[in-house]
Amino acid sequence: MVSHCISNAGATSCKTEMKPVKKAIIIGAGIGGIATSIRLAAKGYHVEVFEKNAFPGGKLHVIEKDGFTFDAGPSLFTEPENIVELFGLAGEKWEDHFSFTSLDLSFNYYYENGKVIRAFTNIDALANEVHEQTSENKIAIKKYLNNAAKAYAGLGDVFLNYPLHKWRTWFHPRILKAIKGLRLGYLIGSLHEYNRKSFKSPELIQLFNRFATYNGSNPYVAPGMLSMIPHLELGQGTFFPKGGMISITNALKNLADRLGVVFHFNQEVDAIVSKEGKIKGISIKETIHESDVVVSNMDVYYTYSKLLRDAKKSDKVLKNERSSSACIFYWGIKKGFDHMHLHNIFFAQDYEQEFQDLFKHKQLHADPTVYVNITSKFESGLSPEGHENWFVMVNAPANDQLDWNAAQPMIRQAIIEKMNRMLKTDLEKLIITEHVMTPMDIQKTTSSYLGSLYGSSSNSTWSAFLRHANDNSDIKGLYFTGGSVHPGGGIPLCLKSAKIVSNMISP
Repeated sequence: MVSHCISNAGATSCKTEMKPVKKAIIIGAGIGGIATSIRLAAKGYHVEVFEKNAFPGGKLHVIEKDGFTFDAGPSLFTEPENIVELFGLAGEKWEDHFSFTSLDLSFNYYYENGKVIRAFTNIDALANEVHEQTSENKIAIKKYLNNAAKAYAGLGDVFLNYPLHKWRTWFHPRILKAIKGLRLGYLIGSLHEYNRKSFKSPELIQLFNRFATYNGSNPYVAPGMLSMIPHLELGQGTFFPKGGMISITNALKNLADRLGVVFHFNQEVDAIVSKEGKIKGISIKETIHESDVVVSNMDVYYTYSKLLRDAKKSDKVLKNERSSSACIFYWGIKKGFDHMHLHNIFFAQDYEQEFQDLFKHKQLHADPTVYVNITSKFESGLSPEGHENWFVMVNAPANDQLDWNAAQPMIRQAIIEKMNRMLKTDLEKLIITEHVMTPMDIQKTTSSYLGSLYGSSSNSTWSAFLRHANDNSDIKGLYFTGGSVHPGGGIPLCLKSAKIVSNMISP
């Protein structure tokens, strides 16, 4: 609403005109898409979200089977302030709609030599635990995490919160702070080399190498800059959302609803429509839905290849190496394992060979690292009494060359043998229900190309700069959000991408 006032001979008359409400269409109701819809609705846009599935959340949805409830995808919750901020934009108190608790322990790490390291979120407690289990110098672990905190506050602020392809990002005083936090080991050498110089214990080196998998990368070639990632989990804290991870999706979807965002489920977009370099809207079954702004939360490769039919751009996206994918088993277990935690890692004996297999040979490793997430330890009702809901994941290559009909039972047996060996149990007899998701299932459900969980990997020093930008230089009004574009995959980064996009779009 705009008012125009004119004064004449001491009298003032005003005429009020209705300013047209701008419209935004978002393709995909993943976490990045929902968060973007909230931000644009808070700016005054009329927002509509079109989702091909019958449910919101993308990878962050839920699977229910035989009395067990499993979070289907992301299972680690850090940086809750990204969600709290969204409620603030809407003028609401987040505590009225969302709840989470801070955890004293982030992960249990199990090694084939029988050692177990409990990764406490208190740095002093962590240093004591690591020293007790590995004889590693306590000062070394504190120094490492202190450097990670400094890097995240400087380099991380620039790389994760601002568009890297905009010149204004680089001509700002914050760049000086980022440069001060720059260490030679971040740019020269791999994360593994950085960790090998930081620690003596092979167990601790392997533990911190694992953080490269948080964006689907290989620690033996990914840059040392990824050493800032542990700060999120061990420095800022690890959390558990009440109701499980699906409560994040539900809380944000409900917030978007209250802001007037309109969701269209079971609506697959056929094309993005533009004219003379300017966005016009989208097309579904030959019907044009006009819009001032279109934001794609779809994998950027499929955005170009299917929705824009731009083979040149889609081929360019694929020049960047794909991140890893996953093979996930959702097991209902008829027993409680008291010594296990919410998050548990059972390491491969030969970690370097595992990543050689994944990224070089494009195959599953015979003795994979196994991640087990058990939310029923923190939330009643997610499994029958005396039972546990196991989310069991191994890293997998992002490709469509594997015969998953043959590979799935083989990797299942490898996991069971490993768990039997390390837990001294007979796991096969304890599994009473099962659901499986392979990389091809992930591709089908979430339109993530080849099942790649994070779009492109970070297996080079310049990966952050090569990741696709959040806008399109050829089509004004077209933007991108979610895990396949800047700044990357995972819940915190998807929420940050939504903020970057909304800051680019005028009120």
